[in-house]
Amino acid sequence: MSDDLDTAGPLSRLRERARVRARSLRTTPTDAEALLWYHIRDRRLADQKFRRQRAVGPYFADFACLEAKLIIELDGGQHVDAATYDGNRTRFMEAQGFRVLRFWNNEVLMQTDSVLERILQALQEDNPHPSPLPQAGEGARQQPAVVATDE
Repeated sequence: MSDDLDTAGPLSRLRERARVRARSLRTTPTDAEALLWYHIRDRRLADQKFRRQRAVGPYFADFACLEAKLIIELDGGQHVDAATYDGNRTRFMEAQGFRVLRFWNNEVLMQTDSVLERILQALQEDNPHPSPLPQAGEGARQQPAVVATDE
């Protein structure tokens, strides 16, 4: 019998580290993150479920709506110096099929309603009316009339 009882493997250790890191990030939100989370949690915005500090590959998204494939990133003053890193993050997340919205922390704190409106617009762009009415009657598209020509 082997003395090595670690049968979890490196992948499980990486997932555990990511889980611990995400939990740590969730317990120390910025003021802007806490305010935005208040407005989007529990399906409060357009009945969409958002998750905080969601792992997307090697990165953590501040907020992610998996159903709408939408990620919301909040940037503070430290992000001015990290523009290249943030650009790489955004490109990676977009390559995974997500749309990424970025807001400055002061935007969230000072213009909360306009930030929420922009998020709502992004959700509606990706998800038009859930059950649009069928076209019928006068509003239905009609085939163009064929006009006979004398040649």
